Amino acid sequence: MAGLATAYRLVASPEGPEVSVLEAGPEPGGKVASVEVGGLRLDGGPDSLIARKPWAVQLVRELGLARELVAPATGITFVWTDGGLRRFPSGPFGIPTDLRELWSWDGMSRRGRIDALGDLVRKPRKERGDESLGALLRRRMGDEATDSLVAPLLGGLFAGDVDRLSSLATFPELAEWERRHGSLIRGARDAARAAAAADATPPPMFLRPRGGMRRLIGAVASALGDRVRCDARVDGVEREGPGYVVHAGDLELSADSVVLATPAFVSGDLIEHLAPEAGEGLRGIPHVSTGVVLLVYPDGTGEPLPDSSGFVVPRGKLAMTACTLVSRKWPDPAFGDRAVVRCFVGGSGAEDLLDQPDDAIAEGVARQLAAILRLPAEPEAWRLVRWPRSMPQYEVGHLDRVAAIERALPPGTFLVGQAYRGPGIADCVRGANEVAEAVRSHLARKLQPIEGEHVR
Repeated sequence: MAGLATAYRLVASPEGPEVSVLEAGPEPGGKVASVEVGGLRLDGGPDSLIARKPWAVQLVRELGLARELVAPATGITFVWTDGGLRRFPSGPFGIPTDLRELWSWDGMSRRGRIDALGDLVRKPRKERGDESLGALLRRRMGDEATDSLVAPLLGGLFAGDVDRLSSLATFPELAEWERRHGSLIRGARDAARAAAAADATPPPMFLRPRGGMRRLIGAVASALGDRVRCDARVDGVEREGPGYVVHAGDLELSADSVVLATPAFVSGDLIEHLAPEAGEGLRGIPHVSTGVVLLVYPDGTGEPLPDSSGFVVPRGKLAMTACTLVSRKWPDPAFGDRAVVRCFVGGSGAEDLLDQPDDAIAEGVARQLAAILRLPAEPEAWRLVRWPRSMPQYEVGHLDRVAAIERALPPGTFLVGQAYRGPGIADCVRGANEVAEAVRSHLARKLQPIEGEHVR
């Protein structure tokens, strides 16, 4: 998605440069992919855009899909507890804003709730440097609230371990709340009030094109036309004078600028000989493997599902880390009264689960779902989509590492994608906008001496 968006932004500008997109796979889109399960076409990767980050929504509108954007049919989210599913207390990022609601929330022990409320009186951290997300949360709200309430949501978005993830690279708002308000709870309250004051009707948190995220990929690819070349795996990038030659099998392309939208470790291998320091830094960004189990159940199973978009799971409690009730969150006439569910597996600390065969993973997830929800023990159809080394881990110091990598890149080479400053589609589109502008600036600088000679 990041590569496609960069190319689109370049060709959409006046007098845009000649652009080629080389895609290793048989179709464009990367992880924004769909698969067929039980006669249904379902998202096997991201299923929506974060609406509060405007860049991807703006791209959708530019592509003529604005009227096709739909919000989830329900925004209610649960968290798994030993006592069953419990609704999240209200508040942004899983930080409760209603003290009475927090005190009565039975997903934690009394001791855990007291620790969480201690956020209101604990002194803020004086140091301004990066720290792990877990360190910040545990210092403010205690271990139990961190592990059972906040980490399943925030860590799950990165398929990561909050005790390793960088607070500044993942959720810098939390550190800012502590500095400005001396409390995460007070910061969450202030953020909620500001959002309410800005718009009496809060916008939905998520949006997606009707029919699934493949609509977005199709629209971008259509706009780019034959600039996109599939089954063109790049196996080398070489300098050629002030520019480059890109090798993809028998194909060779000369380029004034190269944008690497490949995973960080692939980008590192491609440019190691051109910029050893950048290559080493790129390969040093950790990645974890994940999987998505898509399950379609028989007729009559849809109605008994709770009115919820799904639930998240504390680390190590179940085979899955989260579950989306697709037929509740994104209802579709094609579903009929069938329950359609997708569950996330793998991630930091749980990658060994992915060593099992597909059917063993799907059967285990289905058994757990049947114990949690009113679902049969076996689905009518299922499919496991594996994503090896798919999720970059923004460990403490990540932003400094990325800055050092970018400084070490040779002129005219740029990086874009989920490994750098945000893993979601909206962040990737923002990065694409910025890289496209950097490419234009680089090309303009290259043309200046040529234009000067022409004038003479």
